[in-house]
Amino acid sequence: MSVRIIVDSASDLTKERADALNLGYMPLKTIFGETEYLDGVTISHKEFYEKLIECGTIPTTSQVSPHDFEAKFKEVKEAGDTAVVICLSSLLSGTYQSAHIALDGYEDCITLVDSLNVCLGEQILVLYAVKLRDEGLSAKEIAEKLEEKKKDVCVLAVFDTLEYLKQGGRISKTAAWAGNILSIKPVIAIEKGEVAILGKARGSKNGNNILIQEVKNKNGIDFSMPYMLGYSGLDDSLLRKYIADSADLWTGQTKELPISTIGSTIGTHAGPGAICVSFFHK
Repeated sequence: MSVRIIVDSASDLTKERADALNLGYMPLKTIFGETEYLDGVTISHKEFYEKLIECGTIPTTSQVSPHDFEAKFKEVKEAGDTAVVICLSSLLSGTYQSAHIALDGYEDCITLVDSLNVCLGEQILVLYAVKLRDEGLSAKEIAEKLEEKKKDVCVLAVFDTLEYLKQGGRISKTAAWAGNILSIKPVIAIEKGEVAILGKARGSKNGNNILIQEVKNKNGIDFSMPYMLGYSGLDDSLLRKYIADSADLWTGQTKELPISTIGSTIGTHAGPGAICVSFFHK
């Protein structure tokens, strides 16, 4: 009997990275017009942003279905294994609910965890689960640890443009127009499973300053736990600028900063040019 970890693609782990970590991978769907893609499987992060820029229209995303989860749960049970299933926040998607529907008849071998997070926040919780699995903990023990530590996960991000929030109906056209004219950069966080606006910065440097201050407000980064930096789009220059601006957060604490691209679940609303930092606070 082995312990498996199953994750959804909203964690922004690529399929290749998930395979390398021996994770079960459940892709959400990204839909451009009439064409449906499996996030991370039939469309990569790079291909998503290329298409997003080329099409000029906002795609939609679709949760993992109960049928897909049940097929995966059946595979686990027939192999005599157990599994922890980590889903993006139930307050942002129906994916966790789909997993819960599929759980009927598999309670003896499947344990669900609502990450109350998404994107890189979900990703570092997954990486923590991998560490626990490799230390020999059972599926239920891993789930208990995740439930305990998920409240310490912090996700902070700066969006480069308001255009995609406007096109997705998240803000008004007037607010987006004014924000773009004034070079307003919204600063967001995931709090209690939902998106919260922390502030609106004038320019990317001020946005970076807010991120740096918010990290300090969270009592700093626990470098003994997983942490991750990320960016959306095809160019990491804004993230590199943030790293330079925030050097005092990292200097002497770590030799390498892990970097992930941000996939379609958040990328659909953020657009290119967003930067993100996720960590467990001290």
